[in-house]
Amino acid sequence: MPISNLTPDDLRFMVDPATLGFADTAELLREPLPWIGQERAETAARFGLRMEQADYNLFVLGEVGSGRSSLLHQEMLSVAAGRAVPPDLCYLHNFDAPERPRALRMPAGQGRQFRQLMAALNRTLQAEVPKRLEGQEFKTSSEQIEKAHAAQEAAAFSELAAFGEARSFALRREDGHLVFTLRGENGQALTEKEAAELPRERRAEFDRAEQELHAEINRFLDKSSAKERVLNEALTALRRQVVKPMLERELQAIRVGLKKQIKDAVKLGAYLDQVQADVLENIELFQVFEPDDESRQEALDTVLSRYRVNLVVDNDGMTGAPVIVENNPLFRALFGSIEYQSENDVLVTDFSRIRAGSLLKAHGGFLMLHLRDLLADPLVWEKLRRFLRNGRLQIEEPGTALAALGAVSLEPEAVDVRVKIVLIGAVEHYYELQEGDPEFARHFRVKVDFAESFAGTEATRHATGIFVAQVCQRLGLPHFTAAAVARLLEVSHREADDQTRQSAIFARTEALVTESASLCLARPGALVSVADVESALHARDARHDYMAQRLRESISEGDRLISVQGSTVGQVNALTQVDLGDARFGFPVRVTARTFAGHEGLVNIEREVDLSGPIHDKGVLILGSYLSASFAPIAPLALSASIVFEQEYHGVEGDSASCAELYVLLSSLSGLPLRQGLAVTGAVNQHGDVLPVGGLNEKIEGWFRVCERAGLDGTQGVLIPERNRRHLMLDRDIVDAVARGLFLVHAVAHVREGIELLTGQPAGLADDVEAFAEGSVWARAQQTLLDYRRACMRTGHGAFGRSGRGPRGH
Repeated sequence: MPISNLTPDDLRFMVDPATLGFADTAELLREPLPWIGQERAETAARFGLRMEQADYNLFVLGEVGSGRSSLLHQEMLSVAAGRAVPPDLCYLHNFDAPERPRALRMPAGQGRQFRQLMAALNRTLQAEVPKRLEGQEFKTSSEQIEKAHAAQEAAAFSELAAFGEARSFALRREDGHLVFTLRGENGQALTEKEAAELPRERRAEFDRAEQELHAEINRFLDKSSAKERVLNEALTALRRQVVKPMLERELQAIRVGLKKQIKDAVKLGAYLDQVQADVLENIELFQVFEPDDESRQEALDTVLSRYRVNLVVDNDGMTGAPVIVENNPLFRALFGSIEYQSENDVLVTDFSRIRAGSLLKAHGGFLMLHLRDLLADPLVWEKLRRFLRNGRLQIEEPGTALAALGAVSLEPEAVDVRVKIVLIGAVEHYYELQEGDPEFARHFRVKVDFAESFAGTEATRHATGIFVAQVCQRLGLPHFTAAAVARLLEVSHREADDQTRQSAIFARTEALVTESASLCLARPGALVSVADVESALHARDARHDYMAQRLRESISEGDRLISVQGSTVGQVNALTQVDLGDARFGFPVRVTARTFAGHEGLVNIEREVDLSGPIHDKGVLILGSYLSASFAPIAPLALSASIVFEQEYHGVEGDSASCAELYVLLSSLSGLPLRQGLAVTGAVNQHGDVLPVGGLNEKIEGWFRVCERAGLDGTQGVLIPERNRRHLMLDRDIVDAVARGLFLVHAVAHVREGIELLTGQPAGLADDVEAFAEGSVWARAQQTLLDYRRACMRTGHGAFGRSGRGPRGH
């Protein structure tokens, strides 16, 4: 295959502004923004968001800046708008087990109404109950009950007094106690002295009478206590009778006020019945009491607090299903929490301190989470796994299984939660979960895979213009001319390193739009022009170009040995790429080889000192295999060879220098010098085919800058893989240099083409008699290998071949 000398048109994809269909982006504001180049992801997202069955949650894969979050959020809002508003969620006091508050779902808006009605009930109870207990009706009835009780009590006391009088004892009440005294025959009370002077028989008679009176008094007190209880019960029943109609009326008003059908109507009815029973049970606390009676006021406040409604999820005023993006998924923020307060150095709480998290708030709708945030907290991750397993959420404090938080703890009723989770994560995390946690992966059956790049068409280029228009409108920036958008599109192709594909990382495009618009605002002009975009690109390069500049200066200053002219045996300039994360740039490295007679085989010096990665080691072994196969007729080879990347101290990884390493080996074996003005990049397989490599544009541009600093003379250029042609998106100054004949870009498909270009000699083809064309590179190399064999045989080494060394792990 002939060597391709690429023309300027081959080096860059140019976008014609006239093909975009608009003069400036202001014309595109009314057009909807599609999912540019993400048709597969769009289809998957719409399927997953509309699938209502369980376990069809979405796992979104893609690079940061690809629009994965914003586009999913946009689609979530669209789907949610067509769904019903989910119910409110309340937590209520549990009268049977206060430590286990009850959950109650109500139609949207009724939770707030219910809370207001119960608050009004509390105010009514505090105002109306005391009035009724102080009213004339209650007073009249209570006086009648008390009079009847007093009459019964007086009759019983009269009977007791008669009993005592019959036995010479007089009874009277004194400070709430019964006091009796012994009387003589004349009816006068006897003193202790007089009683002691009585005859023994008389004293014994009085002692028996006193014992009988004691027994009768005890019976009287028992009957009085029973009558007191009857009195209190009658008064309590009267209070309830007076208050109950009002209470029933208020509770019925609450039932009537909640007109919509409530799924938990039975639970609500039972709760209101318990409220009524609790009010009547504690009716005495509502009586008027002294202002300084703090204990009674505290008891009343405690009772009234039971009737409050804790509205943890309020969907009043919503028009569709909720869409929540949780950017801080702490345990409490995601699953809810129970707040505590300190009382007498003890943490206490109640149902009113239960708080909902994002999962409860997203019930009936959508919740977006980022996987990396979840993995940062093992408690959050484990709790989410349990929730996905059963679909029920129990609000609890983290770590409650390990330690109690306070003397009063709660176990709120667990609730069913129906939510569609959209999980944003990296590609590697997705497959790690598929392998390491199949149960979790089973709950995310919809894979939404965002592409890093997509085929560029007229439609995608027009859609990119719409994207720019909407960014300008959203950020309040001046609009872009069609020519400026065309330049943005060329940058997008450059980011994808492909003339046929655009980058899908639109965050970078938005950043460039912002930077270009800021330069436009600094000058008088209504629209952003191509010059603004170019200036923004140059300014960006200047911010990140320091290290590349210093390395180029080290070459021009002679610290790094790089030749851009002449020819040298066993030496070539290889193109490498440096990736700093925020910037990438190309840089040449001198590769040299030495060969001599021996049986050590091919030695990779970088590997020997642990500066070589596994992929580079693989590349060296592959080129060694190709070299051995090329000279199979004279195998085994009597060869010792070493390859080194000169002045490289930070390690070498990748196989893009395999061609350069093969060329220096062939040059050393053949004795033919290699052109130093031609830098080389490309990988090689076992058949000598040149394979495509990454970072091609940065590598060429890095070499061009070095040559430009030294002075372009028309002999400098690069050798790149033929299969990399469509990946070329070079800077305009390089294209101009090629057009003027000052710089060369050659594309080769096989190493034979590359060695011919570097040496100026034919590679040579093997014939049937195990020989190469005379004077060719391969013939010269074979002759050298034969000389090595004879030299080894003269020294007594009869066994030749490689040492069997392989790449070591890094």
